[in-house]
Amino acid sequence: MSTAPAGRPAAAVPAWTLRPATAADLEPLAELRAAALRPDLERLGRYDPHRVRQRLRDAYRPEHTSVIEAPGPVGCLALAPDERPGTLLLEHFYLDPALHGRGLGTAVLRAALARADAAGLAVRLNVLNGSPARRLYERHGFALESEDPVDVYLYRPARPAAPGKDAS
Repeated sequence: MSTAPAGRPAAAVPAWTLRPATAADLEPLAELRAAALRPDLERLGRYDPHRVRQRLRDAYRPEHTSVIEAPGPVGCLALAPDERPGTLLLEHFYLDPALHGRGLGTAVLRAALARADAAGLAVRLNVLNGSPARRLYERHGFALESEDPVDVYLYRPARPAAPGKDAS
């Protein structure tokens, strides 16, 4: 199910699957969020060990969240209806920092965008200002909507699904 980005050997991307999140995943995912966001939040002078976890606790919607298994839980992402018609909100996309740079985030993002494309939906998200993740999103067609000192808001218009592609 996973493919390596161009220029990387296929072995660089761990085998992975997505599974539906449950209520029991919340605390492990809150810990993962803290680890994944800490470098960027510290750089911005905004790291608070309680707040970084509490923000996920307050916004967690397991019905829209998937856990990335590679094997065992190594990340998550949520893809939920946005307040804008015809748009999905991609949020809570975190990956164990030990797996950064191996193509896993790219593979998971491609799968999520294929789902949006199959449904004919645009996708929007926000990323911390200065985060390397912004480059990942821009490589996949996201463009700047707005930004502030902390967050960058990106948008990717709806795209038709490629013929013969399975978006599941």
